[in-house]
Amino acid sequence: MLTGICMLAMLVMMVSCFESVELLNQKAAVGQLARKYILQMEAYGYLSGEARTALSVELEALGVTEISYEGTSFNEVSYGDPIVLEIKGKLKGEYGFAEKRVSTAKN
Repeated sequence: MLTGICMLAMLVMMVSCFESVELLNQKAAVGQLARKYILQMEAYGYLSGEARTALSVELEALGVTEISYEGTSFNEVSYGDPIVLEIKGKLKGEYGFAEKRVSTAKN
């Protein structure tokens, strides 16, 4: 009986661990997308409407919901001025996250 209870507890812990690893992988993928788009923003000096749409599509493919870009640079800035990409949303519909990247425009 004790062995069965221990095995059940181990099973619960393993499932919890797998869910946590999946969330970490999704968050890492969001970080990679943020890096990709901040590099693009460096070249153009802002996040264009087309890039914003493409980013939203890629985030939704990762399972991100309630996407917000509040704080992001949408207007072109001069060479050397700071640009910001700030992505907020929810993973699996309940785990909130914020990813913020800051760089300088090189356009």
